[in-house]
Amino acid sequence: MTHAAITGWGKCLPPAVLSNGDLAKILDTSDEWIVSRTGIRERRISHVGLEELAYVAAMRALAAAGMAGRDVELIVFGTCSHDDQVPNMASGIQARIGAQPAAAYDINTACTSFLYGLSTATALIRTGVVRNALVIGAEFISPFMDWSDRDVAVLFGDGAAAVVLEASERQEGVLAEKLGCFGEAPEILRVQGMGGRYANHGILYGVTRWQFEGQEIFKRAVAGMASACDASLGRLGLDASSVELVVPHQANLRIIEAVARRVRVPMERVYVNIQRYGNMSAATVAVALCEAVEEGRVRPGALLLLPGFGGGLSYCAQVIRWGERTEPRGRSSAELAPCTRSALELIEECRARKCAPRPHTGTEPFAGL
Repeated sequence: MTHAAITGWGKCLPPAVLSNGDLAKILDTSDEWIVSRTGIRERRISHVGLEELAYVAAMRALAAAGMAGRDVELIVFGTCSHDDQVPNMASGIQARIGAQPAAAYDINTACTSFLYGLSTATALIRTGVVRNALVIGAEFISPFMDWSDRDVAVLFGDGAAAVVLEASERQEGVLAEKLGCFGEAPEILRVQGMGGRYANHGILYGVTRWQFEGQEIFKRAVAGMASACDASLGRLGLDASSVELVVPHQANLRIIEAVARRVRVPMERVYVNIQRYGNMSAATVAVALCEAVEEGRVRPGALLLLPGFGGGLSYCAQVIRWGERTEPRGRSSAELAPCTRSALELIEECRARKCAPRPHTGTEPFAGL
């Protein structure tokens, strides 16, 4: 049987750090309030667009795999914060890395987009449609953020990461997965202002209002991720004791801890970096996986469990067997352009461009949509 081994990995985090103390300057909040409720201490704000973040991450992943861009046969780009929806983001990466005529498509299941992309790319390799794939999880959420809404503004950050998959006869890569969705409850997590239903209604692009029901999201996130973990492990006849490391979606530390309890995995076998980056949506698991490898938390041949939850309300879990190599074959020279502004200055520039929301009166275009 053909498998899809992970042979390359790379991440790209913008340098501007937005701390909880910074947020306290523009919101009625504090470091203690944010940390106690989320586990987040800081997050990144990008000074460049989504494609640039993804390009740097992709080049680093290709270098780690020892693969040239021209040899890539498939690009899957997971995101919900497109620079453009037409053309798609994956086609831009295809052109940047010189991967013509590779197939290229985007996936948007919000925070699970990278994991859904991992499953679909794996399936195409298993069935012989392609021999390799570049799978990206990247988000540039800050321009769409409602910086007046404390409940959501403290949660999210920007970032990107990517992995390279290659056909292998060894039992590596995604061995089993469970994908699902609570489609009956989309209203508990909706970003108004992003999408065609708001076009031609007088809504400035980038002006958003977030429907975010924290308690309901918490309950469904824990239930979805835990059940997906059990289902995917069950397909292999395994339980959580076989897993060396869980690399979960980093949305909220309380959610991560609750999932670990439900799946019966001690927290010392759970990788957590939410304190540094917050919720980067589609990039969270991808970045966490890269950092776990870089920090020596992933040994050759390790069995990993990757659960996620996102808008839709999508959920999933992938059981992955890591390969023999945990060191990159090469390093990329790709870097972001220097950033000369602080994270707060980047936010203020965004608000000055009217990319942040204005007060809603109930008579504005969002009303009734």
